[in-house]
Amino acid sequence: MAAHAKPNHDYHLVNPSPWPFVGSVSAFIMAIGAITWMHDILPPWPFFIGLVGVLYTMYAWWTDVVREARSGDHTPVVMMNHRYGMLLFIASEVMFFVAWFWAYFDGFFNHDAAEQVARVAAMGGVWPPVGVELFDPFHLPLFNTLLLLTSGTTVTWAHHALLHNDREGLKWGLALTIALGLLFTAVQALEYSQAGFQYSGNLYGATFFMATGFHGFHVIIGTIFLIVCLVRANLGQFTPQHHLGFEFAAWYWHFVDVVWLFLFASIYVWGSWGVPVGHG
Repeated sequence: MAAHAKPNHDYHLVNPSPWPFVGSVSAFIMAIGAITWMHDILPPWPFFIGLVGVLYTMYAWWTDVVREARSGDHTPVVMMNHRYGMLLFIASEVMFFVAWFWAYFDGFFNHDAAEQVARVAAMGGVWPPVGVELFDPFHLPLFNTLLLLTSGTTVTWAHHALLHNDREGLKWGLALTIALGLLFTAVQALEYSQAGFQYSGNLYGATFFMATGFHGFHVIIGTIFLIVCLVRANLGQFTPQHHLGFEFAAWYWHFVDVVWLFLFASIYVWGSWGVPVGHG
């Protein structure tokens, strides 16, 4: 207790917290609920109970972290370690998407391998499979690319405004980034509604929707992250010296931007080269 009252070190010793235990139990219930729901063993309510527990844990735990930061517990050493943690998290996310790119390019380059009979049958012998109408990369996908690139500039504007203590610039930059993120999600939903192929039935559809769908999920998470930052900005909780929450949201958003550029260049543009495309 004396260490918490009068710390003589650069590290923050956290107080006992119930949230790791509550979060673990909630995640376990959510996972079991999802499995039993998909196998028609139980109704979906266990999944949603676990989901509510996970969401509440996120809110309560991060509220405690914000309170610790505002009370001065986040020293420069602690903030440096938080940055390392966020970088490692983004690195793990990079490898997550590498797996989906790997799956896509494995099908792209190996669709004609004679020894892979099962794979050839699953893809119809060609990549993309016969009868699959691809998206025109220079229609909705290009529009979404421009949206995300623009959102990268607006979140950078918000960051620079914060560093110069420009509160209005911070709020407007965040608001515009959030609006662009929501518009991106709406355009992607429209694009999916016009898809000339399905998730099931061939490996192309599965890899396409897993890669772009998980990216869309990350855009939604990033948008929520930015909305929380906008709320905190309106409450005056960010200063030019202490704004790790916003900094991490900006890092995450730039990560989402870069992943989309790779998706657009490889799956939409290169993947449709010389193949008939639709208008979506």
